[in-house]
Amino acid sequence: MDPTLVAPHTLTLVAFTVAGVGLGTLSGLVPGLHANNFALVLVAVAAGVPGPPVAVAVAVLAAGITHTFLDVVPALALGVPDAAMAAGSLPGHRLVLGGRGREALRLSALGSGGALLVAVPVAVPLTALVRRGQSDLYAALPLVLVVVFATLVVAERRPGRIAAAAFLVCLSGLLGVVTLDRPFGGVVAVGGVLTPLFAGLFGIPVLVDAARGGGVPSQGDTTIATPPRDIARAALAGVAGGGMVGYVPGVSAGVAATLSLPIAGGGDPDRAYLVATSGANTATAVFALFSLVALDAPRTGVTVALGEIGTPPLPTLLAVTVTAGVGAGVLVPTLGDRYLRAVGRLDPRATSLVACGLLGLLSAFFAGLAGVAVLVVAGLVGLLPVRLGVRRVHLMGVLAVPLVVG
Repeated sequence: MDPTLVAPHTLTLVAFTVAGVGLGTLSGLVPGLHANNFALVLVAVAAGVPGPPVAVAVAVLAAGITHTFLDVVPALALGVPDAAMAAGSLPGHRLVLGGRGREALRLSALGSGGALLVAVPVAVPLTALVRRGQSDLYAALPLVLVVVFATLVVAERRPGRIAAAAFLVCLSGLLGVVTLDRPFGGVVAVGGVLTPLFAGLFGIPVLVDAARGGGVPSQGDTTIATPPRDIARAALAGVAGGGMVGYVPGVSAGVAATLSLPIAGGGDPDRAYLVATSGANTATAVFALFSLVALDAPRTGVTVALGEIGTPPLPTLLAVTVTAGVGAGVLVPTLGDRYLRAVGRLDPRATSLVACGLLGLLSAFFAGLAGVAVLVVAGLVGLLPVRLGVRRVHLMGVLAVPLVVG
């Protein structure tokens, strides 16, 4: 083992874990700042951070785990559309429009927390299984991705929507082919074009539609209307989805949650999707750790960061993961309620404009002026799903198609 990775004093690890939770909280509350980009920024400054490398790695991991819990807060509070557009909005936004935003926050925290508890023990046998079939999986990856996205497209059911979904997979895929392998020069030499791509496809369109809305309406109490059994099944669906994301490149938490929703059974589909997506997001972080340690295959920005700094022993990683998850689970409703109230007092047009401006700044920070151009083009593409009456998840062709075509 690298001598620089020998565990320092426990209090030092605890202090760096707490610092990581704080950083992940800040990044999670910033709209458009993805955990992957944030982790890579931490790598860029890690050399100047006082402390042993293992402690810095612990802080990066804690920040990444916390981010997967907290990023639901701006996702729910910002981009709430007009009620007339609710049918084409995100499931979480429909809950906010119905005054159930506080419940949505708690459902998300339960989905992430439940998935975290299940994913840790499941990751051991799943990683062993993937390790035995790793070469076959990668050889069959193009076919796997074709099947995954064909299933998503066919799930639209109506012929017109199926055609629209297939068009969006191809169009977003073309955008990925054109941009992903090109060099982009931002203020920091990390993150590349992913920030403007994802902010454009999934952030800007939501904010543009929200500018015409009435903002965040008054929210009701914290009562969770979903039975515990339905929450548990949706969280398990998230774990199944996280297993897919953690080991299969080109698949997102949204794609995985959509495919795994049949596991969640009955109940309200918006609530089930929110729990499953949150669970998949957090479970992915756990499975990605095992993928890094056991397969030497970093699958997320956080695991890439750990590979650069130095990977601590797996027991340390798991202890930090669970500790950060518990803290983040408490922070989601605590900070989320206040976030919803604060945004509810603001003018929705001004809020959307400021948020769009922030996404533009982040795009320039990570990818320069060319990144801002990508943001605009991706934003135009991102406006299409709602207009065509299909799910936004088809836009994840931006990653899948380049992998398929090589």
